[in-house]
Amino acid sequence: MTAELFTGLLRHDRAVVLGCLIAVIAASWAYLWFGAGLGMPAMDMGGGRMMAMPPLWTAGYAALIFLMWTVMMAAMMLPSAAPTVLLVAALARRQPGAAGFTPATALVFASGYLVVWFGFSLFATSLQWALDRAGMLSQRMAIANAVLAGAVMIAAGLWQWTPFKDTCLRHCRSPVAFLVGHWRPGIGGAAAIGMRHGLYCLGCCWMVMALLFVAGLMNLAWVAAIALFVLFEKTMPWGGRTPRVTGALLALWGLFGLVHALYP
Repeated sequence: MTAELFTGLLRHDRAVVLGCLIAVIAASWAYLWFGAGLGMPAMDMGGGRMMAMPPLWTAGYAALIFLMWTVMMAAMMLPSAAPTVLLVAALARRQPGAAGFTPATALVFASGYLVVWFGFSLFATSLQWALDRAGMLSQRMAIANAVLAGAVMIAAGLWQWTPFKDTCLRHCRSPVAFLVGHWRPGIGGAAAIGMRHGLYCLGCCWMVMALLFVAGLMNLAWVAAIALFVLFEKTMPWGGRTPRVTGALLALWGLFGLVHALYP
């Protein structure tokens, strides 16, 4: 009975892949929703007053921050990558001798994609440590310096106008063309093209992710807004035209904040 059930599931490999993606995305958002294990210690100031204490960057705390970043990247980026992952499953199904390996090929592709974002998470953790050590992060894990926050927003806005952004977004928005041009057979090939696709998405979105430092890493509404923006930009029919508009808005928003910080 177990063997028959397993065989039946393999016949519905698309459902298996989609179910796995949904499970990972849902678990990631749940982890973030419940605080990512980052409860801030507090110090009793007397008279019932409590003050949050700045974190100590021990090895354990650094590992927890890195885990938060990796889970956050999975929650934010997997939804926009899901159409490409499902297309990989469809292509793998048509390869000679692929029977039974279609879900594995698609999930290895998704794993390769996430490896790139886990590398970005390591960089983001290091950057967070540097900012925190310099006293430039608030308790919400946001940039406390208004001038620097405005500069980050301006940089993110200008990045939306660059040719490199256009090239990376074009690859992300055209999964068929990407897979036809870069397809490699086998599990190893799936991991390689998954990482390549992840690099294009990283080139497309890395400056947008920097905005997390502006609003605060614990601001789930901001995290969700960026995730929806990435999903729209990569999958919706008009998404390819949004970088110019969003770039201008971000740059103006950042410029306003910069002027306000310099001339209050």
